[in-house]
Amino acid sequence: MSSSFEKHQKRRLISSYFSVVLSIALVLFLIGLLGMLVLNAKTISDNFKERVVMTIYLNDNAKEVEINQLQKSLMLAKYVKETKYVSKEDAAAFMQNEYGEDFLDDVGYNPLQNSIDVNLKADYVTEQRLDSISEATMTKKFVAEVRYDKDLVSMMNNNVKRISLWVLIISGIFTIIAVLLINSSIRLSVYSKRFTIKTMQMVGATKQFIRRPFIWKSIKLGIIGAILALIGMAVVLYYVDKTFAELQLLSKPIMIGGLFLGVFVLGVVITWISTYIATQRFLNLKTDQLYY
Repeated sequence: MSSSFEKHQKRRLISSYFSVVLSIALVLFLIGLLGMLVLNAKTISDNFKERVVMTIYLNDNAKEVEINQLQKSLMLAKYVKETKYVSKEDAAAFMQNEYGEDFLDDVGYNPLQNSIDVNLKADYVTEQRLDSISEATMTKKFVAEVRYDKDLVSMMNNNVKRISLWVLIISGIFTIIAVLLINSSIRLSVYSKRFTIKTMQMVGATKQFIRRPFIWKSIKLGIIGAILALIGMAVVLYYVDKTFAELQLLSKPIMIGGLFLGVFVLGVVITWISTYIATQRFLNLKTDQLYY
């Protein structure tokens, strides 16, 4: 009978530890994903901004030397990421592949213009700066026109600001919820041993002596949960980097290492504080209050 009871208690204890570790791992994993999103929010927004193309259309009488000089000067400019010269023949071939028909047969000649596609660095993809760059480029006599999607740039910048704000707000709220969930799991684990705590206190054990094994046990569970969360984060990070290689998420080892270390420390600190508070609460209860 005694052996059966001990096995039952052991199973309950293992189940309790498992639920604590699982809750810690899941919560830390989600916090880690939010952390990765927050840290890479600028990288993601910059990647979208740098895909915006400003097209410089050239007059037909533009000399090759002038075009080369313009392209080289753009490449040396601090605001340019990359440039690409597109001849009118290449533009016509692209349109034919895109729409599946040769419009040149209907027109009889190639009405398109030679052009230079310019991708700017993210910090310069604003309406004001694009207008300024366009005006400076239009001073060249062989430049016919400069175009870019002004509405797209305006919408993109507004959405980036709005999304960044909401990501920060949601991250803060979720972090608070995560702390409360881990604290609740730890409290339930300690609650199951409230009679043991009170018995030790009644035989003369000090509060510090009683708290120590509970805190160390919780810290160990926190470490296991944090390691599981970090493994999950590493897997997600690897596959996201493989899928969206242009984001270059793995090119920032210091930032990623700091995030992983932060998640690990958070798991240890939360479990330590939660266990300390929970054991302190039961140490301060009277014996008849343990039943409520």
